[in-house]
Amino acid sequence: MKGLISMIDALYNYRQGDIHSTEFSDDFNKLCIPFEDSLSEEQIDVFHKILDCVSETAAAEMRAAYKVGFKDGATMMQEIQD
Repeated sequence: MKGLISMIDALYNYRQGDIHSTEFSDDFNKLCIPFEDSLSEEQIDVFHKILDCVSETAAAEMRAAYKVGFKDGATMMQEIQD
């Protein structure tokens, strides 16, 4: 089972490179740019750390969802063949 999890991780990480999401949405920019402009340098550093934490959490959730979806898909295929 551990090998399967590693393989799913490898597949996810390979496919992740195909996802191009480096641009923020217009709504994000409309909210964050004026907000950042109102902060001190120290507050900007804290804000960026918070954004990094949010991003890391979202990435971890996507990886977990990918694994669950992959396992569910494999289970469905197996059930269809049985």
